[in-house]
Amino acid sequence: MAQQGIQLDQETFCCSICLDLLKEPVTIPCGHSYCRRCINNYWEEEEEEEKIPSCPQCRQTFTPRPVLVRNTMLADLVAQLKKTELQAAPADHCYAGPADVGCDFCTGRKPKAIKSCLQCLASYCEQHLQPHYDSATFKKHKLVEPSNKLQENICSLHDEVMKMFCRTDQQCICYLCSVDEHKGHHTVSAAAERKERQRELGESRQQVQQRIQDRQKDAKVLQQEVKDINQSADKAVRDSEEIFSQLIRVMEKRSSDVKQQIRSQQKTEVSGAEELQEKLEQEITELRRKDAELQQLSHTEDHIQFLHNYPSLPHLSESTHSASINIRPLSHFEEVTAAVSKVRDQLQNMLSEGWTKISLTLTDLDVSLSPAEPKTRAGFLRYSQEITMDPNTVSTNLLLSEGNRKVTWMKKPQSYSAHPDRFTDCAQVLSTESLTGRCYWEVERSGGGVSLSSRVGVYLDQPAGLLSFYSVSDTMTLLHRVQTTFTQPLYAGIWLWKEGDNATLCKLK
Repeated sequence: MAQQGIQLDQETFCCSICLDLLKEPVTIPCGHSYCRRCINNYWEEEEEEEKIPSCPQCRQTFTPRPVLVRNTMLADLVAQLKKTELQAAPADHCYAGPADVGCDFCTGRKPKAIKSCLQCLASYCEQHLQPHYDSATFKKHKLVEPSNKLQENICSLHDEVMKMFCRTDQQCICYLCSVDEHKGHHTVSAAAERKERQRELGESRQQVQQRIQDRQKDAKVLQQEVKDINQSADKAVRDSEEIFSQLIRVMEKRSSDVKQQIRSQQKTEVSGAEELQEKLEQEITELRRKDAELQQLSHTEDHIQFLHNYPSLPHLSESTHSASINIRPLSHFEEVTAAVSKVRDQLQNMLSEGWTKISLTLTDLDVSLSPAEPKTRAGFLRYSQEITMDPNTVSTNLLLSEGNRKVTWMKKPQSYSAHPDRFTDCAQVLSTESLTGRCYWEVERSGGGVSLSSRVGVYLDQPAGLLSFYSVSDTMTLLHRVQTTFTQPLYAGIWLWKEGDNATLCKLK
C-alpha cells in the first residue's frame, strides 16, 4: 500500500510538459506548476511563433510574460519523494532491458535512463541526472529522450562531437573537419542548418496541409456529386415508373374500351341475327303446314273434289326475310383485330425509337466524378509527376542526357543497341513511366523555327479521357485539348523536327 501511495504522489508531482518529476518547480499565475526549464522553453517557442505566452494546460494567456519564482513547497515535496524512492529497492521494471537505454554511470545491473545529454553524450538515470538540474554548469546542456545513437554524433576521424554541417558535401562534421578535410567548404553550425531545414520542413508541412485541405474540398465536392447523382437517379426512376404506369393505365383503358365495344357490337349483331332466325323459324313452320296441305290435296283421287278444293289454297307469297339476310364472309371482328394489331405495331415502333433515344440520353449523361481541370499553375502542380525518357524507345537520331531527361536531335546517328521498342522511322522517344490517373508535367524546348511556347505543360486526366496542352508563363494559356476514351496504357512522348532541336523534361518538385 505504501508503494501505491508513492506512485500516486509521483504522478501528482509530475510536470505535464516533460512528464517527469518537477525539477526546480515554478508556479505560473493560473496556479499550474512546471519545471522552470520546460515552461521557459515552451514560452520561447510560442514567442518565436509570435504567440502570447499561455498555460499548456488551461490555455490562459499572460501579458507580459510572467516572472518565474521557485515554488519552495513543491521543491521540498519533490525532494522528499525522490529521497523515498532512492531508499526503496528499484523494481524489476526500472531496469534496462535489451530494447531500453541504460544509465551510463550505473554499474552492475543498469537501471533505465530517463534522459540523454547531447553535450555529455551520455544517458542518465534519475539519480545521476540530478546534477544537470541542480548545477549551473549543466544549465545549457541539451537533454533529450533516451537514445542509443549518441555515438553517431561523434566524428569518426577526430573523435570530436559533430556540431557543424558542411553544405558543400551535405554531411555533419566536427570543428576539426571544417579546417581540415572540409576546408574552404560552405559550413555552418548544426543549429543553423537545423533551423534552415526546420523552415523547409515547415514549408513542406504547409504544402502537405494545403494539399490535405484541397483533397478534403475535392472529397466534399465528390461527396456532394455522388449525393446529387443518387438523388437525380432516384427521381428519374420514380418519374419513369410513374410515366410507364400511366402508359400502362392508358393501354389498359384502351383495351377495356375495345373489349366493351366488341361485346356491345357482338350483342347487337347476335340480337339481330337471333330475331331474324326466329322469324325464319316461324316462316318455315308455316311453309311446312302449307306443304302438308298441298301434299294432301295432291293425293285426292276424286277429280271434282280436287278441283273444288284447289282454289281455296292460299297463294304462296314472296318471302319477306330473304332480302334482309346478307350472307358475309366469316370474318366478323377480324378487322378489329387487324386494326388493334396495326396500333400495336405502330406503338412498338414508337417505343423502340423512344427507347433508343432514352439509351442515348443515359449514355451521354455527364456523371463523371473527376475534379474540374485546374485553372492555375499551382493547381496543376498538385498533380505533377516526375518522368524520364526510356532509352529502349529513343530513336538513333536523338541523344539522351541529363539523366534521361533531355533529348537532342543529332545529325550523326547514335550507337544504341537493338531493341524491339526503338523508334526507327521518326525522331521520337517515350517516357519510361506509364501514366495513370491525373498527371501533369512540363517540357522546356529550344531550337527549330516553329512558333510555339518554349515551355509547355501537359495535363492528363486519364479516367475522364482528357489531355490538355498549355503554354506556361505567368498565366496558363490553353494550346490544344483532346477529349476521348483511353483504352490502352499511356506514355508521354517527344518528337523533334530537325538538327539542333532539343527538349527537357522539367523537374517540378
